[in-house]
Amino acid sequence: MPIDHEPIGARWPLRIPSPVVVTCLLLAVGGCGRGEQPDAYGNFETTEVVVAAKSSGQLVRFDPKEGALLAAGAVVGQIDTATLAFQRQELASQREAATSRGTEVRAQAAVLAEQLRTAQKEYARTRRLFDDQAATRQQLDQAEGQVRVLLRQIEAVRAQGGTAGREVGSAAARVSQVEERIRDTRVVNPSAGTVLTTYAEAGEVVQAGQPLYKVGELGDMVLRAYVSGAQLPGVKIGQTARVTVDAAGGGRRTVSGRVTWIASEAEFTPTPVQTRDERADLVYAVEIHVPNPDGAIKIGMPGEVDFPGIDSRSGKPAERTALRAVTEPGR
Repeated sequence: MPIDHEPIGARWPLRIPSPVVVTCLLLAVGGCGRGEQPDAYGNFETTEVVVAAKSSGQLVRFDPKEGALLAAGAVVGQIDTATLAFQRQELASQREAATSRGTEVRAQAAVLAEQLRTAQKEYARTRRLFDDQAATRQQLDQAEGQVRVLLRQIEAVRAQGGTAGREVGSAAARVSQVEERIRDTRVVNPSAGTVLTTYAEAGEVVQAGQPLYKVGELGDMVLRAYVSGAQLPGVKIGQTARVTVDAAGGGRRTVSGRVTWIASEAEFTPTPVQTRDERADLVYAVEIHVPNPDGAIKIGMPGEVDFPGIDSRSGKPAERTALRAVTEPGR
């Protein structure tokens, strides 16, 4: 049978990309064109701590002002301690009185112990005399009775000493409790940050557990964004990301961030982020820590995320996507 020699490409025509297409695809390998469509959107947030009063009373001093920077451990307020100071003084007096009773009991016990030694010697001497028929039974019984009385007295005094010791311990514990309550009247800032909101003013009477102010760490912001299931394989913890935010004068600026958390379960797309048609899509939350030394990034500010080397639609490396576009027919 004769072989039909057809020109190559007559049956399966080879599509050769135009120079413009090739240029764009090569640029796509290096990440060009990715700024047009960010990989993810989100809003900035930070760690916020609401500081509450630990004690009740009048707030005689309160330093926090909105926008002020507070150091960790700084004492920024004081609640009145007059009532607690009187309680501590009263309990301290009770502790001192119990300590004095304990000292008296120990002294009494020492005297009785000396008397007991004398009575025991007298009993031993009377016993020898009785055995030699030089003392009567009555004398022996009196000496023995004296020893027994002193033993009972010593036992009673020891019980009094135990009671006095427990009173001292109880009074000391109550003094420690009042001192702890006095320490709780100080308003101590738990972590370094900026005062976001204040809920009280100096002079107000506050209750234990009442919020006083809220502080947040604005030097290290967190962008909470959402990626699709297709993008998820290309996002790793510790990965660097480019975050674009609004800048002064209506411009834009890009800062570097780092992925620190990826949700383990999918959720529906948050309504404020995507359009109505996309709200039914399942996405994964991602947290990206972004340094904010100048404080230009604010809580709630929107941000756009680009993961270098990841295609915004497929989540696969951009190089692989571009090469496939060149080699696969019909691309």
